Amino acid sequence: MAKLYFRYSAMNAGKSTALLQVAHNYEEHGRSVMIFTSELDDRYGHGVVTSRLGPQRDVLTFGEDLDFYERLSAETGLSCILVDEAQFLTVEQVRQLHRVAHVMRIPVICYGLRSDFLGQPFPGSAYLLTLADSLEELKTICGCGRKATMNPRVDDDGKRIMSGAQIAIEGTTRYVQMCGQCFYAGAVS
Repeated sequence: MAKLYFRYSAMNAGKSTALLQVAHNYEEHGRSVMIFTSELDDRYGHGVVTSRLGPQRDVLTFGEDLDFYERLSAETGLSCILVDEAQFLTVEQVRQLHRVAHVMRIPVICYGLRSDFLGQPFPGSAYLLTLADSLEELKTICGCGRKATMNPRVDDDGKRIMSGAQIAIEGTTRYVQMCGQCFYAGAVS
């Protein structure tokens, strides 16, 4: 039975690395995958999934206007759909991917963050947490050694940014992973 999976974590937990490994595993066995990433994320080039460990791959992009169900209806022979930066999906796109898994019977694996730099949920993530048939937390650690669950934004000097747009990727924008205790203490490591 195909499912909608949501694999989430704080920053720097290896979500893109895991996605690239899943794609490799399918393709190594002659299976076809389609990979999407958000058109908003162009840190490493437009339409590129990149691991901080080095591997990268050109992929398709999604914006707010992409209807996944319509786009994937034209495809044949797909074994899996992989979505990076899934927090940027719209609510309707999450519903479309859920439908793809259950009607087209193609597994859909989404990788993303649960919350933004202020600890607020991304709409796409909130709906993935609601509709996904399988949830998996990928773990990473805070500078203090505890499990990281938060993603504060910091400036060039490493100081915490406490206001701004929910989505900021461009330029030197930087995020760090942090545990809840350090997040509320305002610590940046």
